Amino acid sequence: MFARIREDVASVFDRDPAARSAWEVITCYPGFHALQIHRLSHALWRAGLRWVARLVSHFSRWITGIEIHPGATIGRRVFIDHGMGVVIGETAEIGDDTTLYHGVTLGGTSWNKGKRHPTLGRNVVVGAGAKILGPVVVGDGAKIGSNAVVVKDVPPGATAVGIPAKIIEDRHEQAREAHAARLGFSAYGLTSSDDDPVAQAIRGLTDHTAELERRVAELTAKLEALQSGDVEAERAVVERFDPTRLRKVADK
Repeated sequence: MFARIREDVASVFDRDPAARSAWEVITCYPGFHALQIHRLSHALWRAGLRWVARLVSHFSRWITGIEIHPGATIGRRVFIDHGMGVVIGETAEIGDDTTLYHGVTLGGTSWNKGKRHPTLGRNVVVGAGAKILGPVVVGDGAKIGSNAVVVKDVPPGATAVGIPAKIIEDRHEQAREAHAARLGFSAYGLTSSDDDPVAQAIRGLTDHTAELERRVAELTAKLEALQSGDVEAERAVVERFDPTRLRKVADK
């Protein structure tokens, strides 16, 4: 039990730069509280004490603002950031190392018994306000954009945005997302269809930074070729950046 608690505290530090101490996490993070109480309610649910389990989960909802049905299955090192308004249904399954932001709903679309809530793989990120509805499967490492409504399966590693959610398939969008992730900022909620001027400015800055990095890498490679004494490589550099020296290279 204590090992799981230490894992949960460590996961908060990994994914929330605002966390300053373990004591702060243990006492002031509602997502942490909700997960600890859910472990108790889930154990009671599996033991057949259904009413008691629901009472415990109701108490958790009251003090944390996070509603997790005791029948839901939640893996290790899951992080619920802020957490207010998060709803996780009875047959939902959440894999290890997944992150949920506030306002996320893992809901059902049917009143029938059986599996009716989503299954999230490992290392999934679900943005604020997103809704994942029905017995859909979100693959490992997938990202769900803020306020997206997901009603179909999401492949592993994919990014889904919009209402209804669609997979980002455009190569330019994928390159932008990968570059943003390297910078430590994930723009997975922003696509070219957004009209928000702030979103457009962020996309422009991300694209500009990516282009600068590409040019710097290209220049570095060419300078290294020049230093190595490769005449053909030097010729290519001269032709592109300093045509006045072309005759000197030709004489070599």
